[in-house]
Amino acid sequence: MTDPIARRTMLQGAALGAAALAMPQMALASPADLKALAAELAKSHDTNVKRLQDWIRLPSIAAENRGYPEGAEHLVKLLLDAGFNHAEVVPTSGKPGVFAKLDAGAKRTIGVYFMYDVKQADPSEWVVPPFDGALVDKPGVGLSLVARGATNQKGPQATFLAALHAFKATGRKLPVNLVFVGEGEEEIGSPNFHEVVHRADVLAALKRCESVFMPFASQNPDGGVTINLGAKGIIELELIASGEKWGKGPKTDIHSSYKASIDSPAWRLVKALDTLVSDDGNTPMIDGYGDNIRPLTAQEKALNADYAKRTSEAAAKKSFGVTQWVDNISWEEAVTRNTSRPTVNIEGLVAGYTGPGGKTVLPGKAVAKIDMRIVPDMTAADSLAKLKAHLAKRGYGDIEVKMSGGYDPTTTSIDSALIKTQAAVYKANGIDPVMNVRLAGSWPGYLFTGPPLNLPAGHFGFGLGSGAHAPNEFYVIESANPKVRGFDGAALGYAEFLYALGAR
Repeated sequence: MTDPIARRTMLQGAALGAAALAMPQMALASPADLKALAAELAKSHDTNVKRLQDWIRLPSIAAENRGYPEGAEHLVKLLLDAGFNHAEVVPTSGKPGVFAKLDAGAKRTIGVYFMYDVKQADPSEWVVPPFDGALVDKPGVGLSLVARGATNQKGPQATFLAALHAFKATGRKLPVNLVFVGEGEEEIGSPNFHEVVHRADVLAALKRCESVFMPFASQNPDGGVTINLGAKGIIELELIASGEKWGKGPKTDIHSSYKASIDSPAWRLVKALDTLVSDDGNTPMIDGYGDNIRPLTAQEKALNADYAKRTSEAAAKKSFGVTQWVDNISWEEAVTRNTSRPTVNIEGLVAGYTGPGGKTVLPGKAVAKIDMRIVPDMTAADSLAKLKAHLAKRGYGDIEVKMSGGYDPTTTSIDSALIKTQAAVYKANGIDPVMNVRLAGSWPGYLFTGPPLNLPAGHFGFGLGSGAHAPNEFYVIESANPKVRGFDGAALGYAEFLYALGAR
């Protein structure tokens, strides 16, 4: 009887090899190289997937101080195993980063960014334990890894490492040199990643790079791809109202019957929060918050219109679980707002008793967890200062503002070699990518696109994943849709991309 794993490996290798041979040539690589890499990826499929599952089972969660320094140490091992000549843990004022180099003797050098930390997860909300690395057959999607970190970002990152293993196993020379930087605090706003990037030897290595990219599952369920030309910046903070700081209200929780004669820090926080936004909560009202916003260019407006035309509003609403956008605006206006407007969002509110049933207390402290997304030419430092001034002006200077992390927006030109190369690789595979002016989310790309590096930076990758920061996050391993690449196909895509970058 035929071994089912061996049979699957043979079929996958044949399919990927055929795709490599059929792919239009754009100086990516010889068909023989791609066929050999595809065959190796199929052969080592189970080993590569297990490497990802083992990584999932070692979570590093900065907000919980969990998995440090083990997360950084494990990443160093992953990089050395994949062929990097040098890899080391980089201490910071917070969680450690990682720096590595792979000298392939190539003409060109490319930077690679990883994050090894993940968001928190409540097991009660998941169909499988979030850190077990379980493979689940998702109807209509395919065999998927359902786990915290599956798509954000360990899945795509492990897929990229699988591509490097394939180069190593087949004796193929890597077409570019790599400079690697990684962090363990992305999920709390990258408060110390600048210490990694700006360390003298790391900065010197990055200055030799032509661009920086982040492995990413860029395909949507129908196989299409979006290329993000930038991302919003972010500020993560807590606003804390307390009787102790205010000088009114109790210093600790007391019986709620005394509300008749004692001030409430919880209500004070609610009133302060209400001044930050319009009555409907949709427009930031912080004094001067949007003064430095750079208007969209004619090109960016055209790209927003094209994005709205070429993507599905219905699919977007379904994925978010909503029936309409704010003020019932059009899809194009929703796209435009996501790329060009700053936000003030309440992530969570905590005060007093929040367990089952009631508990009649007057809380001595109330906390709001806030994130603020910012756009060019706003900065995190200026926006934070304006928030503090806004509160003080209205008599809320006693409310503590504790920023945990954050950074500025990032932008890369559509005319940069990085973006043009990404588009060329997708098009060579029959995909006409949609250009997105700015990711509504954030990543610390400003450290690469801003001074002193001023490099193009962005995301690249085939494959499908979803549910970042949510229960049942997943990354497709074996796709049910032939237009969407599974793990092996996405790994081959990274090889194609590296060849294209090296051959420019």
